Amino acid sequence: MTGVPGPAPAPLTVLLVDDEPLVRAGLRAVLEAQPDITVVGEAADGAAVIPLVRRLRPDVVAMDVRMPLMDGIEATRAVLRTVPAPPKIVVVTTFENDAYVYGALRAGADGFLLKRARPAEIVHALRAVAAGDSLLFPSAVRELAAAHAQEPGSAEAREALRRAALTDREGQVLRLMARGLSNAEIATHLTVGTETVKSHVSAVLSKLGARDRTQAVIAAYESGFVSPG
Repeated sequence: MTGVPGPAPAPLTVLLVDDEPLVRAGLRAVLEAQPDITVVGEAADGAAVIPLVRRLRPDVVAMDVRMPLMDGIEATRAVLRTVPAPPKIVVVTTFENDAYVYGALRAGADGFLLKRARPAEIVHALRAVAAGDSLLFPSAVRELAAAHAQEPGSAEAREALRRAALTDREGQVLRLMARGLSNAEIATHLTVGTETVKSHVSAVLSKLGARDRTQAVIAAYESGFVSPG
């Protein structure tokens, strides 16, 4: 008996935000060549992002960081602060070691993507972040933290980590997260089950008030709990 195929999965929807029309046109062409991706809208400035996100409900926002009226840092912060169930936000940048990129990641962006990336890399990155995967290699976070962390090990950052009251095991997990280990690799390192690691990671994120692993790792660097070196 031949089964009846189910409905096709909904396409991945993307909002493009960049003040350069050529960049938006190039990204649109790359993305709309994929059968499972739909560009639902465009904006030339961060100030237009919130109403568009509310109306279009994209899965992912590809956000430039350097824009004239409202930059990508403030736009990211505003979306995450005001929009229920906000989309994933990928920073699109010319320079990977840019203070703007670090600021956007601190504000809650889910990762960054270089404008010079190959089309296949762009497509893979947006699919990955929509699925909940990280776009950041540990070395990239370390380099950004080393170059742009505001007063690493400052009293304020140390106090925030102290208030989080991580257990010894949660501290171990955070250090291994900062090294870029996956949950499975952390489980092997600590000789525990993967589900146990997932519980520890969730506890770390909750105690630090971090949206994701990237923000938790940034907090670890800025408090001096982990050294960029």
